[in-house]
Amino acid sequence: MSLRTGPFPAVAFAVAGLLLTGCAGDPGDTAPAAAKRSTGDAAKLGPNARSGAQAQLSRAQVIPALGPKIRGRITAANKQAVVVVGDDPDSNKSVVTLYERDPVRGWKPVSEPWPAHNALLGWTDDHHTADHRSPIGVFGLTDAGGMLPNPGTKLPYDEGPAFDAPGTGFEGEPLEGSFDYVVAINYNREPGNTPLDWTRPLGSEKGGGIWIHVDHGGPTQGCVALPRARMKELLKWLDPAKRPVVVMGDLTGLGR
Repeated sequence: MSLRTGPFPAVAFAVAGLLLTGCAGDPGDTAPAAAKRSTGDAAKLGPNARSGAQAQLSRAQVIPALGPKIRGRITAANKQAVVVVGDDPDSNKSVVTLYERDPVRGWKPVSEPWPAHNALLGWTDDHHTADHRSPIGVFGLTDAGGMLPNPGTKLPYDEGPAFDAPGTGFEGEPLEGSFDYVVAINYNREPGNTPLDWTRPLGSEKGGGIWIHVDHGGPTQGCVALPRARMKELLKWLDPAKRPVVVMGDLTGLGR
């Protein structure tokens, strides 16, 4: 997967920098240098050197930009993560990077940052209906659908005309085609159902219907929006056997 030039270079450069500082070892290696040392070699190292090697391996295992609170919400069962990072709590522009958990190296990026839109007014820890902010957190990705036929996802896929997207967005752009492909974000919904299911376990006042969908060229109500080609890539990549999650928020919110 490669980065297609997008309209949000400042955010992309910020995340790209985090990727460079977050991974240890050469990208072509099968394991970080610390993992390649034999037990005997490690024993020959002084305490400071051993601590440095352990820290290097630890950095290789984590997703950059995530603090301990957010990182702790990702379980050992989660082997795929869609990481959505906004550079400002009030920004509606963000970048998306796909990560997979390697059994030796830990989390590693499998895409470059993709340009994306999020909610009009940015991000929130306490999402409510019509607040025009996207919820911060870690949420499962179990169900997909859209107006168009399944492009090859392994997720359950609900196709049908109910995914129509009439009207215009906040900047007057047409919304038509926005729901051609969608992945439901498991915020205030019942996993295992069509994205169109409106069951709200936390109550209707806490909002819902938060999806990853096709970008219409402007801010969203609360969803994350990707270019059409990237949505198809995402759908083909997601594997329910790897318990995928989306990790989403601004840099400050994610860094806690």
